[in-house]
Amino acid sequence: MGRNDRVWVLVGSRKGTYVVRGDAQRRRWTVGPVAHAGNEVYHVVADPRHPGHLYSLVNNMFWGPRVERSRNGGRSWEEVATPLAPRLKERTQQMNDAQPNAPVPRPLNNLWHLEPGLPSEPDTLYLGADPHLLFRSTDRGASWEPIDGINRHPDRDGWAPGFGGACLHTILLDPRDPRRLYVGMSAVGTFRSEDGGRSWAPKNRGVLAPFLPDKHPETGQCVHKVARDAADPDTFYRQDHGGMYVSHDRMDRWVRIGRPLGDDFGFGVASPPSAPGRAYFVRLDDAARVTGEGHFQVHEWNDRTRRWRTLVSPAAFPGHFGVHREGIATDRRDPPGIYVGTTTGQLFVSPDAGRTWRLVPFQFPAIHSVSVGEPDAG
Repeated sequence: MGRNDRVWVLVGSRKGTYVVRGDAQRRRWTVGPVAHAGNEVYHVVADPRHPGHLYSLVNNMFWGPRVERSRNGGRSWEEVATPLAPRLKERTQQMNDAQPNAPVPRPLNNLWHLEPGLPSEPDTLYLGADPHLLFRSTDRGASWEPIDGINRHPDRDGWAPGFGGACLHTILLDPRDPRRLYVGMSAVGTFRSEDGGRSWAPKNRGVLAPFLPDKHPETGQCVHKVARDAADPDTFYRQDHGGMYVSHDRMDRWVRIGRPLGDDFGFGVASPPSAPGRAYFVRLDDAARVTGEGHFQVHEWNDRTRRWRTLVSPAAFPGHFGVHREGIATDRRDPPGIYVGTTTGQLFVSPDAGRTWRLVPFQFPAIHSVSVGEPDAG
């Protein structure tokens, strides 16, 4: 079996980083290596431009956040640079001038999402953090530059945090144009840049903000996650506090699609490269924040037929399951694999686009993020 026959599922959890290795059929799984024990890991991602390279965003309530990288598929890790919040750089320098031996503070609250750059930019990474901060590295994380179009946006004093904090949790790149970037922030909304991050325009038209007096403001929507359609870079699927949406015009306008499901609240959304026009959502009960059907369920949206399909038999996995915003992912296989991690530590896998489901036989800590990696090149 060649290396490319395997699949890695990368799990960020409340107690560390897990690399889960599957066989070619995505039916047998081995858990390990495991790293960052006892730390909150909000996102683990593979860099497809450099096989075997993984990044983990490690958050610790005592020691602060840090970015860690593995060059060998998770067998060993090293800390790379972690940026400072731009608004505190001057204050930090003043403190150091007054007290040369004083430790440098870590002013970031948490690191939320790391996005590898385009293939044409093999050393570029993007990093989203709390409070509503965006950074770029052009040297694989050895240093970071703040993207001040977001970090010093003229409206940011009016941006409110969501329940999970002031997190910048979604970073999307246009494969046709490296200057076009998208971000999602809680509880602010989605923004688009056409000039490499120098300026940003809010893109929330049509999205409901049910918790505000103005139900359709320019900003203030609590976007939970956004996925781009791999076959159509102008199409996006959005899971918001106010429902499920699709945009076909680079986020200029959003159309709500989730009403047929009843309560279309949730956190995660994923769209597989091998199934253009399809997106997968996990619907949650807004009040309880667990699966509203009384069992594990994933809903498939078909953008061509404009129809929903439920994928999991009600009798298969009874119970109430929570899923965080990074908790659902798909692979590049055909048919695509779907992977869902829960806040009670289950990792659900479908190797065939939702026709069958099984559990990885391992009890994880509460899962924050799930992503799909590349086989080890080493």
